[in-house]
Amino acid sequence: MSQRAPGFSAVLAVREFRALWFAEAQSIFGDQLAKVALTILVYDRTGSALWAALVYALTFLSALAGGLGLSQLADRFPRRQLMVTCTAAQAVLVGLMAIPGMSIPALCALVLAVGLAQSPAAAAQNAVTRVIFKDDELYLRSQDLRGITTNTLMLLGLAGGGVLVVGIGTSWALAINAVTFAISTVVVHRFTQNREAAGSSEDGWFGAARYVFGTSRMRVLITLSWLVGLVVIPEGLVAPLAKELGASSAAIGVMLAADPLGFVVGTYVLSRFVPAHHRVRVMGVLAAASSATLILFALNPHVAFAIGLLALSGAFGAYQITVSATFTSLVPDEIRGGAFGIIRTGLRVSQGVGVAVGGAVAEGIGSTTTTIALAGALGLAIAIPTSVAWARHTNPSRQTGVTPNLNTSTP
Repeated sequence: MSQRAPGFSAVLAVREFRALWFAEAQSIFGDQLAKVALTILVYDRTGSALWAALVYALTFLSALAGGLGLSQLADRFPRRQLMVTCTAAQAVLVGLMAIPGMSIPALCALVLAVGLAQSPAAAAQNAVTRVIFKDDELYLRSQDLRGITTNTLMLLGLAGGGVLVVGIGTSWALAINAVTFAISTVVVHRFTQNREAAGSSEDGWFGAARYVFGTSRMRVLITLSWLVGLVVIPEGLVAPLAKELGASSAAIGVMLAADPLGFVVGTYVLSRFVPAHHRVRVMGVLAAASSATLILFALNPHVAFAIGLLALSGAFGAYQITVSATFTSLVPDEIRGGAFGIIRTGLRVSQGVGVAVGGAVAEGIGSTTTTIALAGALGLAIAIPTSVAWARHTNPSRQTGVTPNLNTSTP
């Protein structure tokens, strides 16, 4: 007999998760302010768009290096200790950024260091959350709440981050971000359990990579996750897309907000109405639908219809939470930090590469809408066989597949 899925109140009733969720949420708010502040600060100081872009690119570079290497620290050291150490270091580093008159090269070095510290902390938090929740439904609901919170805060950042930073000044905005890291340090230390390290120093440094890429079902999950690199292309082309569709500059912000807004709505619908074991089965179909929606840009749609398509693609894209949760659950705890670094880094890389390639294609063929439609078609072509492969893995009658839940008992 089916029962109603637990609500967000059920996961927030767990003290450890509530602490991790709060620490992450207020840090994300501070990060949004810091990103805007750094862009304004560097551009005002140098008058160079290149320098402003370089500082932003450093956040990507640090995530790449930290995700592939430093995330494995979450398996070698006690995870609470690692989170506390990393967030305390970030508080100090961002606090130094807030000092007026800091040189641009020093700011770049600090931005790189903050990003490097973030990777092992994020990997540790992800691994601890899976340990906290033994129940699959509760765990997936916790990831839904994290996804909704993150994207909502991103929307708020798009809506008012620039206005707030201009109002309080860049140094104060960076100082606020430093305080959020300090708060995270205290909250995590005070309210999360101290556990022994899950892995061992004797484990191979890239054991997680060997496991992930050497296991068929993990490769399928990675493919479903990294498909976002194609779906994100419209975000990188939003300005030329608005121009091509005859939209005003004011529509650009709405178009940027459409995808994360759709993601929030899609996550809520899945969380509220679809049980965990069903979500695991249909995430391949949702991945295909997210890409297929973009093919309709070939019709050169009206602006309102285009915004609706972006929101719908984002709503289908909520499958990403189920992919990430399933991936985390299927990885043995002793290599969970390193495995998270792989899938998270690949996600970031695929987005950066996707936007860059999309821009080059749009420039070459002279049509943004056609580029987006081609991205959707390519995504669909990849998603269909991947979905079929995942369906084989989730078929309970096949001994080599995983059961259609999030249990980790089958290697």
